[in-house]
Amino acid sequence: MRLFFCMVTTLDPAVKTRDAHERLNEHYGVQEIRGRVDPMHELIGTILSHRTTFANERVAYQTMRERFPTWEAVRDAPLDQLIDAIKTANYPEIKAPYIQNVLTLLIAERGEANINFLWDLSTEEAMAWLNRLPGVGPKTSTLLLLFSFHKPVLPVDTHVHRVTQRLGLIGPKVSAEKAHTLLLSYLPQDAGVLYNFHKHFFWHGQRVCFWYNPNCAGCVLNDMCDFYQTGRTAVLSSTPIRKSK
Repeated sequence: MRLFFCMVTTLDPAVKTRDAHERLNEHYGVQEIRGRVDPMHELIGTILSHRTTFANERVAYQTMRERFPTWEAVRDAPLDQLIDAIKTANYPEIKAPYIQNVLTLLIAERGEANINFLWDLSTEEAMAWLNRLPGVGPKTSTLLLLFSFHKPVLPVDTHVHRVTQRLGLIGPKVSAEKAHTLLLSYLPQDAGVLYNFHKHFFWHGQRVCFWYNPNCAGCVLNDMCDFYQTGRTAVLSSTPIRKSK
């Protein structure tokens, strides 16, 4: 295995962000925006997805819809029964009340469980409306607006946060929430560009830049990565302190 280290050069973070994005475009290939067909599925599915796997989220969603076929039935379900239906997703006792509160508010305001009206709102208006919902923060709102409504926003989950922070695109103490705005300012305000940035950095975090023991030698970004070039010793808010063996 060939390892090489060099002095980390000071590069404008916006330039470095775009360079890394272009390299991952080449590595993974440019993707068309693909979200779930039903925006309501995207909204509720994203709430279920917090701190769990996609497989667990999918089982939880399917079980919930089988037991409660309409959104009104989900809203009105006995809480313990809804918790049981989504138990494959972590923290169902927290997620179930959020889901019911979201549906209660949505149906009360709009008369139905339908969020297609977000197409007609500006990005700022749509973000503000979604962030009023119980249990909905920047990750959920940006995923929904980008995947389902093609709005120019940038979701930053744990993988995107970790990879961009190790690269040095954001500072070592920048939170995932602050990274949404910071990284967005470095990139073209184009939904297709932002979708590919999110997907590629997400995949890179899943497949290469692992939480523990990242595969730095096999990384196409290692020559521009601050974490790798400085010996993988940096303490970052996105990753735990590495334990000495």
